[in-house]
Amino acid sequence: MQLTLELNVPPIQKPIRYTDKIMLIGSCFTENMSERLLQHKFSVLSNPHGILFNPLSVANSIDSYIINKQYTKGELFQLNELWNSWDHHTRFSHTDAESALALINQSLTEASAFIREADHIIITLGSAFQYYLTENDKAVANNHRAPAQWFHKDLLDINLIVAALDFSLDRLRQLNPNIQIIFTISPVRHIRDGVVDNNRSKARLIEAVHELCERYTCAYYFPAYELIIDILRDYRYYDIDFVHPNYLATSFVWEQFVNACIDADTKTLMKDVLEISTARAHRTRFPDTEAHRKFKASYVQKIEELQKKFPFLKLEEELAYFKS
Repeated sequence: MQLTLELNVPPIQKPIRYTDKIMLIGSCFTENMSERLLQHKFSVLSNPHGILFNPLSVANSIDSYIINKQYTKGELFQLNELWNSWDHHTRFSHTDAESALALINQSLTEASAFIREADHIIITLGSAFQYYLTENDKAVANNHRAPAQWFHKDLLDINLIVAALDFSLDRLRQLNPNIQIIFTISPVRHIRDGVVDNNRSKARLIEAVHELCERYTCAYYFPAYELIIDILRDYRYYDIDFVHPNYLATSFVWEQFVNACIDADTKTLMKDVLEISTARAHRTRFPDTEAHRKFKASYVQKIEELQKKFPFLKLEEELAYFKS
């Protein structure tokens, strides 16, 4: 008996391998995907600006990595005893301006070097609503809990979204001609905009992304949004807020991503790596027992055998743990 619709997710033309470098930019759904990639020991750099929801902020972040931008104190503002950047998530905020700048510029330097060598960039767009500062019309990535009257909000036009991302991606392709682009739309509902406006927002993002995928042969659309909204279609796949997909739902999306976007040989190797990562995370009650020593020794042997066969695997931390 078939209980759900089927969605055929076509495979990406150049799938991800363990030797590849992967940059992820975008909404909080990006964080979930990057955690799973890291758990499987891929080479990942996730959200160097912090979580970003709207396409203008995503485009701005890519531009800053291309030119290796460095921020100055004049580009920060102080609110609620913290120094913040309108272009960055609050994880870069600090009570000391120089410390905030150091966090921001260190991340930018790392991202600028990484994007030049990246094999894939995964871009997850969350909302087509853009907030602007009322005083100067600056587009902001995060409101940092500033008073609502500081901003005005617009629903971005599809042509504007396409133009902003097209400009950034064209420059990125000139910098790194071999990079592959994977677009996704976040299935997280931006319910504060209301159900109707959330759907209008998602529709504009979807249309813009598909137009970009038609322009760039290196661009691929992975239907994370459709997998949650159209295939699972049930509140049991959401967290208690009815907004964020829960662990079961994100696991389903991850499985589909692996099937469509990961190289076949890499998928086989991922099973061994996940076993090691899971064992590394295990906390025993009796670490001094002979059984636990044998357990650790068995994984030392397994890691050393894997590294000998696949020297590109980054399992140094796990090996050090099991040898300790």
